[in-house]
Amino acid sequence: MGDIGRVLFALGMGALGALSLIHADFILEWSAVPDALPARTLFAYAQGALLIAAGLALLFPATRSAAALALAALWAIYACFHIPLTLANWKAGVGGQAESLALVAMSLLLSEGPAAKRARRYVFGLCMPACGLVHFLYPDAVATWIPHWIPGPGLFWAYATGAAHVAAGLAVLSGALAPLASTLNAAMYGSWFLLLHIPRTIAAPQDRHEWTTTFVALAFNGGAWALMHILRRKT
Repeated sequence: MGDIGRVLFALGMGALGALSLIHADFILEWSAVPDALPARTLFAYAQGALLIAAGLALLFPATRSAAALALAALWAIYACFHIPLTLANWKAGVGGQAESLALVAMSLLLSEGPAAKRARRYVFGLCMPACGLVHFLYPDAVATWIPHWIPGPGLFWAYATGAAHVAAGLAVLSGALAPLASTLNAAMYGSWFLLLHIPRTIAAPQDRHEWTTTFVALAFNGGAWALMHILRRKT
């Protein structure tokens, strides 16, 4: 299971890097890089190359930890870029802030360093409730992402998945039912990737944003699988 998580996360990072090279740009709102950044295009290409190289390096034991730390550092930089927006308008910024920090934690999940081991579980656990909070702040927007063929109103699933985020985060932080919570969390992310993101991308193959959200979701799947493997192995 740990290998599955690492491969999925590596694929997500590599695919995001490829998008950066294709579009000569950063990862849309997930990076929050200012438009006024000097040599912005050059840095965007460098970021794309780093994501691809680190994604490949995650697949090999000798380079795994270094690649994971490099990705954690990159997403930590992007988390810092989100801070001004979060301070100016926390409702608009909390989602991007939480997701970038969650990707920091997911990167650390694949590292073997002692400091990373101490930090990764708690960063991840704190980010999950913040991600769930977005579902409660913008339930109507979240509901529009629910496929129409899924039974029940979209608002129900918006609130239910928000509550699932909060519950998973609290379980991981407290240790109460943490293996079960991480398993259900991984299943939830997997269902979103398969039932939501892939069909939306197929329906709009020219939409860069759909491709980006799909690959971010793929990386989140990898991180969730990795956390599940770690917590179940400890149990």
